[in-house]
Amino acid sequence: MYKFTREIPIDDSYDVIVVGGGPAGCTAAAASAREGSKTLLIEQTSALGGMGTNGLVPAWCPFSDQEKIIYRGLAEKVFNELKKHTPHVKPTDLDWVPIEPESLKRIYDDLVTGYGAKILFNTFLADVDTDSNGNVQAIIVSNKSGLKAYKAKVYIDCTGDADLAYYAGAEYQKGDEDGNLQPGSLCFTLSNVDIYGYQTMPKLRGDDGVIGQILRDGKYPLIPTHHICNNIVGPGTIGFNAGHIFNVDNTNPETVTDALILGRKLAEEFRKALKEYLPQAFGNAHLVQTGALMGIRETRRIIGDYILTVDDYAKRRTFPDEICRNSYFIDVHNNKLAAEAKGKLAHYGKGESHGIPYRCLTPKGLNNVLVAGRSISVERLVQGSVRVMPVCLAMGEAAGLAASLATKAGSDVRKIDVQYLRKRLLEEGAYIL
Repeated sequence: MYKFTREIPIDDSYDVIVVGGGPAGCTAAAASAREGSKTLLIEQTSALGGMGTNGLVPAWCPFSDQEKIIYRGLAEKVFNELKKHTPHVKPTDLDWVPIEPESLKRIYDDLVTGYGAKILFNTFLADVDTDSNGNVQAIIVSNKSGLKAYKAKVYIDCTGDADLAYYAGAEYQKGDEDGNLQPGSLCFTLSNVDIYGYQTMPKLRGDDGVIGQILRDGKYPLIPTHHICNNIVGPGTIGFNAGHIFNVDNTNPETVTDALILGRKLAEEFRKALKEYLPQAFGNAHLVQTGALMGIRETRRIIGDYILTVDDYAKRRTFPDEICRNSYFIDVHNNKLAAEAKGKLAHYGKGESHGIPYRCLTPKGLNNVLVAGRSISVERLVQGSVRVMPVCLAMGEAAGLAASLATKAGSDVRKIDVQYLRKRLLEEGAYIL
């Protein structure tokens, strides 16, 4: 082992620090600043938005319960603002709405800075200093200025991998009992697509679709599975969430490196296959971009004060401390898990949803930390539902508001008035029961 000792500068001017600028981090920072807390949002890339921007996910998961929009407040604000930049999308569309990533980057920038939060890009969380009582004393970050410490009253972990909570010593689970994780995907964009040919081409998805034929013919061996979601994201431009990359763990940089290299080759393989099998749409298509982020479906899940269970999901439970609702189906990309979900759980019907308790955001053993996003406290199957962007937006707003309240309650996230939190969320347009 190498012992490294050094004094570094510290900034203790912030009330709330949010680490991770994906959907949950953006709404958390905006909501915290909206409540009057001096807020810093730290993001390791050069843009906000996570998988919807840098990751090139081509569409939002459904925003409705098939009757009404249920991810409201700041989530609905972001959703509706982006639709103004996609004229091929109807204003009334709520489900599987395409994402135009460059517009979404600007929308998130304006959302966060518009409420007064400060953003720090190209900055990595390096470590966390925690005392023996479960209080985070400071976080250590690294960027072009070197190492620096930041001290706040409350911290919100929106890293997706629960990095802050993990470094602080929180308990967590990851994958199955053997540590196996769902595969990742590297999204990509094809331009110069014939849109009329695309709209009239034969069925692409499923074993009885073109992708099934591609797999059976075996001419493109890098394409491993039937997974191929796609949407029109701009003129002559189709975004793809396609293919699976196995044995990737976002907490292990070596596996992510290998996955990114393979993912770029896989994207080109898809272009070639689509050109051959669907020339009317993709005959002259150009692979214009692959994601700057690997699409990760699961890593760590914190052990919180409450673990949301499959039974909670199946029974559409409501909780006295719920901070948002969720209606997305259990979407897992693992044959064993998918069979388990199919055998136990049907998709929700119209108007059905379940609550997410505030206690799923509070890591056991930590006093001044909240977690929002796909790493909240849930059973593994349920994580397949709560991991997607609309619900992350909703829980991020709740976490930001709660963190601001905690700064006035001795920095303890468990000492806030949860019913007042719910009242404020309702005042800001949230949907909770």
